[in-house]
Amino acid sequence: MRMLSADVKTQIRTIYKGIAAALPDFRSRREQNYIVAEISKTLAGEYDKHRRIIVIEAGTGIGKSLAYILGSIPLALASKKKVCIATATVALQEQLLHKDLPFFLAQSELDFTFGLVKGRQRYACLSKLEMLIGADNGTQMAMWQTKPDNSQVKQLQALLKDYHEGKWNGERDTLTSQLPDHLWQQIACDKHSCHRQLASHRNCPFHKAREDLDSWDVLIANHSLLFADLELGGGVILPDPEELYYIIDEAHHLPMVARDFSSAQSTLRGAIDWLDKIDKTSSKLQNQIKSNHIIAPAQAMQDHVTDLTGLLNQIAHYCDSQTKRFDNPENRIRFEHGKLPEALMIQAENLATVSTTALKQFNKMLVLLNEAIKDGDIPKHQSEQLLTETGFMLQRLENLQKLWKMMAKEDHSKGAPMARWIELVTGKQADYLFNVSPIEVGFMLEKLLWEKAAGVVLCSATLRALNNFNHFTRQVGLSIDDGSRYLALDSPFDFEQNATLFLPKMNTEPTDDNYTEELAEQILALIEGEQATLVLFASYWQMDKVADLVEGKIKTGLQLQGTASRQEILTNHKKRCDANEPSIIFGTGSFSEGLDLPGEYLTNLIITKLPFAVPTSPVEQAHAEYIKMKGGNPFMQLTIPDASRKLIQSCGRLLRKEQDYGRITILDRRLVSKRYGKSLLDALPPFRRVIE
Repeated sequence: MRMLSADVKTQIRTIYKGIAAALPDFRSRREQNYIVAEISKTLAGEYDKHRRIIVIEAGTGIGKSLAYILGSIPLALASKKKVCIATATVALQEQLLHKDLPFFLAQSELDFTFGLVKGRQRYACLSKLEMLIGADNGTQMAMWQTKPDNSQVKQLQALLKDYHEGKWNGERDTLTSQLPDHLWQQIACDKHSCHRQLASHRNCPFHKAREDLDSWDVLIANHSLLFADLELGGGVILPDPEELYYIIDEAHHLPMVARDFSSAQSTLRGAIDWLDKIDKTSSKLQNQIKSNHIIAPAQAMQDHVTDLTGLLNQIAHYCDSQTKRFDNPENRIRFEHGKLPEALMIQAENLATVSTTALKQFNKMLVLLNEAIKDGDIPKHQSEQLLTETGFMLQRLENLQKLWKMMAKEDHSKGAPMARWIELVTGKQADYLFNVSPIEVGFMLEKLLWEKAAGVVLCSATLRALNNFNHFTRQVGLSIDDGSRYLALDSPFDFEQNATLFLPKMNTEPTDDNYTEELAEQILALIEGEQATLVLFASYWQMDKVADLVEGKIKTGLQLQGTASRQEILTNHKKRCDANEPSIIFGTGSFSEGLDLPGEYLTNLIITKLPFAVPTSPVEQAHAEYIKMKGGNPFMQLTIPDASRKLIQSCGRLLRKEQDYGRITILDRRLVSKRYGKSLLDALPPFRRVIE
């Protein structure tokens, strides 16, 4: 099927008409119609049979979630494919699950099922839960990472009771009262100690949830779950990529999530400690498994542990001798161009080899353990404990192997090198955290996703920087002329009529020592007589400093990010606005995204400073270094495009609905004093401009 069949086209049109009739204030939008058509044509392979990928930037108010639901679901059902919608935020997942998809299901008269796919760590493992509250013997204590108090044990007992009485389904998100993180982590399901072949695991919350998943036509997931699946080769947690249309919403987060997923880290002395435990576990397995096959891997494992411990100790001594190089605010040594010194390189190669063999031997032992459990050679309570214990070890061993393999791997001459660095961790004794991360992830995305998927839609309200897609495509490994489609559709809002962009006269620029004081004066003047204000800062310290300076002068209604939860701050803000009392929110970068304050809840937006990210993370520093080495300019190639996208996002907080209005003030004169300022200004929506 190359062309989009006439039936599907007609079906999409009919559904759209039905939706238009069902929504009282629905406005049929040309842009929305266009997105629907472009998505379904791309996914059907009308533009390019081999590259069914479309990148869409759709401004606020176009209704992009409805557009991609309508553009993909009818086609998927007709061509026997499934749809996976992956988002970056929980808020958007909830909206799709409780609002958008149920509405579409009711209106479209299509017959499809959908649900939310969550990572294992959102589910409780019943066997861990039972062990943690079990009879007070050695195994229970061994399971707790810290000695539990009575109330914790009681809390967990109540959970287990609720589960068996059907009052709780075993998911973290449905708990009536939240458990603290450290407690949840001890009962959370993990891929290593979770075995379907054990009777007690077959009915566990996670496996029950996964059985539903196979029958769904539309799956909602988050970006990290999507990567967890791709990293396993695809088709392990989610359906096969070849059978799936991926819709990646909030796609501007994709490069960062991909980078985090492909990185690895591990300590030295911390690893030596758990290697000692692995040693004890190995001899325990050798004693409890009757088969003679266990002897060889168990003996080999003990030798490998000795070798690994020796190598890690040598590296720790090397790091101890480098104290001067850790003497910086980050306590960090970053290796230039990702190159390790000769002494470390040899050890890293040895660690990569030995950890790979150790992993093979340990997996052999686990196969034998599972066989012994199946044959009933090991009593139930012992087998549960052994599986949990070995699962925990396997996870750490895999992680150790991933780190040293990436540390020792020769970088590709054509692409960017890996970023490699060590951080000094201070505690009872000094330890060293080794880290490695790719700088560029495009190549990996090409291999895992673009080549394999039945089709991909990438969308967000902000994907362009400086009015083009180049920065984004470079980050995700697509290119403008590889057959992928690109659409940029402006928001239907009347920016010129509804909003003013104001750049007041100022004496200082952000690099000036007196800038913070001038900020405080400007902000006081700008909130005078205003009802609903949001002030966005580039850093916490500047926000706190300005808050101190204005404190006595603002009578009431000032709330700072970090003093209460985001939800509480917004609820208080709306209450004050509803009561016609002035309200002011001070926030940082995270408040410039996904914050929805429509209508009278926000009419006065103040942006203190251009969102230039200082490359403080070792990966960003390595990226800048790589661009320099190739003769480029990191400020123009990374910092400016990134700031452009963030500035557009911050300005996007003001107008959320057609009738919204207000003023955006930017207190950074570099927009007019610096050469790059003009390109940043021109990439913003066409607000009415007032520049003093």
